[in-house]
Amino acid sequence: MINEKSFLQAIKEMRVCTKKRNFDQTVDLIINLKNFNVKTDGFNLFITLPNKIKDKKILAFLEEDSKVVASIKKESFINLKEKKDIKKLVKTYDFFISNIKLMPFIATKFGRIFGPAGKMPSPQLGILNIENEENIKKLIEKINLTIRIRMKEPSIKIAIAKESLTDKQIAENAIMVYNKILENLSKKQENLKNIKIKLTMGKPIQINLKE
Repeated sequence: MINEKSFLQAIKEMRVCTKKRNFDQTVDLIINLKNFNVKTDGFNLFITLPNKIKDKKILAFLEEDSKVVASIKKESFINLKEKKDIKKLVKTYDFFISNIKLMPFIATKFGRIFGPAGKMPSPQLGILNIENEENIKKLIEKINLTIRIRMKEPSIKIAIAKESLTDKQIAENAIMVYNKILENLSKKQENLKNIKIKLTMGKPIQINLKE
């Protein structure tokens, strides 16, 4: 069973082996699987991390204007007539949230573009049952701590931290992601081929699965 020490050792080696850059590099966790069929065993996960990676750019579809998030009201949907305008939204924002009452309109108006891009507001994370500033703030806080894993191949590469976080914070995030993925593997550890961690401009460092 992987413990924190295994992750901390790999993170230390990752820092030593990677040249310091003039930007805050992303830390990627790479989990390579074996005896795993994406079509039959694949999964779609939202994982809430203990330590925030960054603030996401969020757009909300609401009934009223908001002071805490960029928003579009229902009566303004008509202004988004062209596909290029909707595609621009997808490129501009990391995440979309919505008042539950507006979801039928959003599905009709934006579904064909938002869906394939993985940007549709989700019941798992992104739907406001009651629209008010307090609930919006809470949802934004949760989104900023959450990453999404969409299985496309038997190799998962996911951003789990920034270089500026401490080794312990990076390890906490990595362990959370590892444990959640392990829970969803049909054969658990038997599906694990190897686990690696890397910085944007660095080489992958393998984490010792046996320590």
